[in-house]
Amino acid sequence: MPMQTHYCPQCGSTLQSADIDGQTRRRCSAPGCTYVFWNNPVPVVAAIVEVDGAVILARNKGWPEKMYGLITGFLEQDETPDVAVRREVREELGLNSTIAHFIGHYTFSAMNQLIIAYHIPTSGDIVLGAELADIKRVPITRLKPWDIGTGPAVRDWLASRSPA
Repeated sequence: MPMQTHYCPQCGSTLQSADIDGQTRRRCSAPGCTYVFWNNPVPVVAAIVEVDGAVILARNKGWPEKMYGLITGFLEQDETPDVAVRREVREELGLNSTIAHFIGHYTFSAMNQLIIAYHIPTSGDIVLGAELADIKRVPITRLKPWDIGTGPAVRDWLASRSPA
């Protein structure tokens, strides 16, 4: 869902549609103000958390009962993606890891996100963070990728584990 911005964050005037470099963009209507809302994608880190031969899938408190996914979160200012993904795993599962294996980057147009995915092998006792309602442990042999969001990262990670 594209973000809807109606007012200029620099001067408060309304934004209007305009052709800029061959694309329709929202720009400030005030004379002399040069603000353009570019609607750049938001970087999000995703973790395939592996514990004892299983991948941890989590259900956010705001999600439907049967919806589970990877551990994800936003990059914070001055954070690199590998540091951010390890922080998210620590915050959401209470697990520490010193290793983050890069899997790939994926566009998620529906949420205007750029997903930066990692495999995080770790161990220990899981303690759910404040955002999570539940987790489930899926044996790697039973893990199936899904079509959108972080699913392509799961697909690529599983493919990288298979002998060629």
